[in-house]
Amino acid sequence: MIGILIFPDFQLLDAAGPISAFEIAARCIGKPPLIRVLAAKPGLVRSSSGVEMMARDFKSANAIRTLVVAGGTGVADAARCEVTRAFVQRLAKRGMRVASVCSGAYVLAEAGLLDGRRATTHWGRTREFVARYPRIKFEPDRIFTRDGNVWTSAGISAGIDLALAMITEDHGEEIAQQTARQLVLYHRRSGGQSQFSSLLELKTPNGRFGTLLSWARENLDAPLSVEDLADRAGMSARHFARAFAAETGTTPSKAVERLRLEVARERVQSSREAIERVAETTGFRDPERMRRAFIRAFGQPPQALRRAARAG
Repeated sequence: MIGILIFPDFQLLDAAGPISAFEIAARCIGKPPLIRVLAAKPGLVRSSSGVEMMARDFKSANAIRTLVVAGGTGVADAARCEVTRAFVQRLAKRGMRVASVCSGAYVLAEAGLLDGRRATTHWGRTREFVARYPRIKFEPDRIFTRDGNVWTSAGISAGIDLALAMITEDHGEEIAQQTARQLVLYHRRSGGQSQFSSLLELKTPNGRFGTLLSWARENLDAPLSVEDLADRAGMSARHFARAFAAETGTTPSKAVERLRLEVARERVQSSREAIERVAETTGFRDPERMRRAFIRAFGQPPQALRRAARAG
């Protein structure tokens, strides 16, 4: 049985995403879904969106083998709640699988479950989380982590990736793939995949060059030289290069390489596509050129990242 722990002002998708994944997986194996939503105070629990979810009390958690703690704007109060912390600690001591989605990691941290363990949370909380919990081996650039029976995941939608990884462990790759297809997910993201987007890392990702960069991301096999981009933007190459750097904080060539790296890494980690083919279709052309770019950006060549993703 799966338990989903919520609290006032929880993030709705943190709970609903894993619930849907576990429900579909159960139906794929021909069993009714066994999922319970839990809260320190049972009854209707209001999410940060205003939508309410019905929860049972912790006494009805005896049959639970996996607990997933949601995050949300109300997580600080939940992490300070002695009843909630004691409940999470009790399940972990019994050897149950305990997980968090997004800022739900604060509940696990306050319960002492993450001390000395690898963990992650939403990228926007990195600085505060690291400062508050120095004994945690924080890994900010991961979709999810697993350290023993304790799992943590990045922001919101990453809870679905975490649930799919658990489904793989419990029921195998085929059921996880069926579940992902039913959820209309393009693919399952590995835990080691970056939670950052190259477009979001730019100073003003939605500025006047946002549309241009989105187009570039969909056309990485094109040359995408400064002249090409300038022509598409309707500007001279010199004026475009100056304006682009001033607005985004980086040069056009570096922005294009970051986009190529992001897409190439995603495909290397989540598919069986040949490395040479990935290099060709993402604009690196030469696999050796892509290998050098990977080492500069990630400290590892593509093959090493693929092996790590499969092992994870």
